[in-house]
Amino acid sequence: MRPQDKRKFGRVDLEVSVIGFGAAPIGNIFRPIAEQESDRMISRAWDSGLRYYDTAPMYGHGLSEARCGHGLRWYPRDEFVLSSKVGRILTPKPRREIDFTPWVDGLPFEAKFDYSYDGTMRSIEDSLQRLALERIDIAFIHDIDIFTHGPEAQKQVFREAMDGCYRALDTLRSEGVVTAIGVGINEWEPCHVALQERDFDCFLLAGRYTLLEQDALDAFLPLCEERNAAVVVGGGFNSGILATGAIENAKYNYVPAPENIKDRVRRMEAVCRDFDVPLPAAALQFVLGHPCVPSIVPGTRTVEQLEQNLAWVSHPIPGDFWVTLKAQGLLREDAPVPAE
Repeated sequence: MRPQDKRKFGRVDLEVSVIGFGAAPIGNIFRPIAEQESDRMISRAWDSGLRYYDTAPMYGHGLSEARCGHGLRWYPRDEFVLSSKVGRILTPKPRREIDFTPWVDGLPFEAKFDYSYDGTMRSIEDSLQRLALERIDIAFIHDIDIFTHGPEAQKQVFREAMDGCYRALDTLRSEGVVTAIGVGINEWEPCHVALQERDFDCFLLAGRYTLLEQDALDAFLPLCEERNAAVVVGGGFNSGILATGAIENAKYNYVPAPENIKDRVRRMEAVCRDFDVPLPAAALQFVLGHPCVPSIVPGTRTVEQLEQNLAWVSHPIPGDFWVTLKAQGLLREDAPVPAE
């Protein structure tokens, strides 16, 4: 498997590289990234053959989009695929009055949820201005999940998005302004409902299909196969533990990993040692084994992290490795795995 290998993006006329560039970190999540380092990462990603870039208005309150646009504007536009998101409107405001949490030193815009038809149209127009590019290829409806809004409010938000965002994006798709439309969230269940209700092309899942989580195989991923909907996966390390291993302060889905998860990862690490396979390489390549997953978008904070991800995706993994994980009950029997 090579990071620069191209795969068709579900049913639409787009091709993406096996690894995409996840641009949340260059929005300065948790701590700032220097402008020069952001430029270096985008340049290195391009030179490595990466041709899919994912950003969003939320990331640094527009900073990620601005940096992506700056880094990509001199490359041939038809040679890369770019996705951004809708569901938030950014409005100018004095920096001292903005709560940027968890972002640091974002652009001076206040972010507010807006899943209406008009808000979606404005969001796309604003994103094009920040990107300084003439089009967005893929537009995801962002954060219509319980993780973001809570169980009760999510029901109303989901309905607003289906009646507002979807209608606007469907119009833009029919006019050829965007090529693909989808949903980008932290949970597979709302994606499943959305695909049952509306004609979506794709989804972006932050985790929820990983070496540690395969419940999406029950209903959501089979429906994606039936509809030929593409699924991009971010967060393939479950926010940390599948990259670090079961160390003392390992994170699992943004919180300290519970002991049962650590035990499971320790058993995976033992199999990895037997086959000389880095655990992070297994984590990234496993996700790419599903026929609906054309690309993964692991976020990176430095050029060195980007280089490491490229090496992990390229690391050879024998077929017996996956057989052993399944035999030890560490992977679902019905989970597709990469071919040798």
